Amino acid sequence: MTQTRKGLITMKGNPLTLLGNEIKAGDQAPNFTVVQNDLQPYTLKDAGDKIKIISVVPSIDTGVCELQTIHFNEEAAALGDVLILTISVDLPFAQKRFCGAKGIDKVITLSDHKDLSFGLQYGFVIEELRLLSRGIVVLDRENRVVYVEYVKEVASEPDYDRAIEAVKKLL
Repeated sequence: MTQTRKGLITMKGNPLTLLGNEIKAGDQAPNFTVVQNDLQPYTLKDAGDKIKIISVVPSIDTGVCELQTIHFNEEAAALGDVLILTISVDLPFAQKRFCGAKGIDKVITLSDHKDLSFGLQYGFVIEELRLLSRGIVVLDRENRVVYVEYVKEVASEPDYDRAIEAVKKLL
């Protein structure tokens, strides 16, 4: 049964409902299937045994989501052997166009538009909008959750420093 969580997030002050299973530090990360820019499926298993940052955004074409994606693209170079995935419900074509236009070349953008597999498994689906809420999930090499942030106000940026600090403890 899908969890429904009310009042945990807002958009411009208006309360929204999250669908899916809330994850916490210490949980084993559930598998998911999303779509790559070439329309091929991508699962957590495809990410291998690297440390992973999963950057979750409502729509890559909005200002805050753009800032978040660019921020992690820049962090990727400094972090070395860390895989950074950006997941939204944008169509793969839009993600590919965005990455080309903005020079995003170190972050893998993935689409959850088809089944909301990631969003429901990780508790990021905004019921009222059928978008993903903003957040960050950090996984260790064994896919155990070491850090998770569900950003309270969807229009705000996440706490990059805390996420990067969690990654650096794993390096």
